[in-house]
Amino acid sequence: MDDQTRIELEAAAFRTLREHLMEKRTDVQNIDMMNLAGFCRNCLSRWYQEAANARGIEMGKDEAREIFYGMTMAEWKTNYQTDASADQQKAFKTSFKENVTDQK
Repeated sequence: MDDQTRIELEAAAFRTLREHLMEKRTDVQNIDMMNLAGFCRNCLSRWYQEAANARGIEMGKDEAREIFYGMTMAEWKTNYQTDASADQQKAFKTSFKENVTDQK
């Protein structure tokens, strides 16, 4: 497989993942994703931001999140986020410490 085809397939897979998380499974909470998988929608938007920045494209955290979420974080939280339980918050502290080393 040539590099361009590989890049296009990887991009298609990313778009499908984004669509799945943002349109089909809005019921899945970020905190649960982080606790179970070590990443969440915010991580994906941060990775997007970091890729843009690495290519000389200025992009902040809020802009990257709005691009990934298709709305502002405030809108996402209002529409889809639920309150986290004490157990979820405790597990998140551990997961965040283990998986997010470069906070931007």
